[in-house]
Amino acid sequence: MLTPDTITHLADELAVADREHTVIPRITARYPEATVEDSYAIQGVWRDRQIASGRRLIGRKIGLTSRAMQHATGITEPDYGVMFDDTVHASGAVIPAAHFSNVRIEVELAFVLKEALSGPDCTLDAVIAATDYVVPALEVLNSHIELEGRTIVDTISDNAAYGAMVLGTVHRRPEEIDLRWVPGVLFKNGQVEETGVAAGVLGHPARGVAWLADKLHQHGDRLEAAEIILAGSFTRPVWVEAGDTVLADYGDFGTIECRIA
Repeated sequence: MLTPDTITHLADELAVADREHTVIPRITARYPEATVEDSYAIQGVWRDRQIASGRRLIGRKIGLTSRAMQHATGITEPDYGVMFDDTVHASGAVIPAAHFSNVRIEVELAFVLKEALSGPDCTLDAVIAATDYVVPALEVLNSHIELEGRTIVDTISDNAAYGAMVLGTVHRRPEEIDLRWVPGVLFKNGQVEETGVAAGVLGHPARGVAWLADKLHQHGDRLEAAEIILAGSFTRPVWVEAGDTVLADYGDFGTIECRIA
């Protein structure tokens, strides 16, 4: 495992990369002994400093919960990161590409909780009961560690590559709809780039939230009421750059639009 000083140093590197929109060498290339627990410790130091600077935590993101994403990254273990209030956008937003590194878009569902949720052994039914509503969402990926050869340790350290999210306007209570069959069709500049259904996330997107509740329990944490939980992408990430327009069609769940500037 890494020493506390090394963990703090790497968190500082990632903070600078985030601030300057740059990329650092892989942590695992420099510290092959680094473990998954080390990576969450690095993320935790970075998170706590962001909160100390005045940012407000409003939710969590789950990554690598679908076969599509696992094949796209070569990583087979889910991960999670934190989301702050200044990273949330409404449909129609203009997303500045220069504020991010390795910019990609994913199609997801977001769960907004009405009560706290914790592990161990959290169930799908417990997630449904704790959820106020579900809303379509796009995740903007923001990777500050070189992509080639990265491992789960690199990705977790980098706040699970979270950059921002764009929320839709149609809300549904989870018992009103079979969430497994929510569709997602992602268009870039009018062309279909990716399609999928939400069942691609562990068979049901609520299972991603249950996984997160259990994982947080291992780290002495829990999900709180009013948090927004991005349950994981059910399409592969689509690369975008300045000048691109993005539209995601979720069928009866409506559409989300954004422009990359």
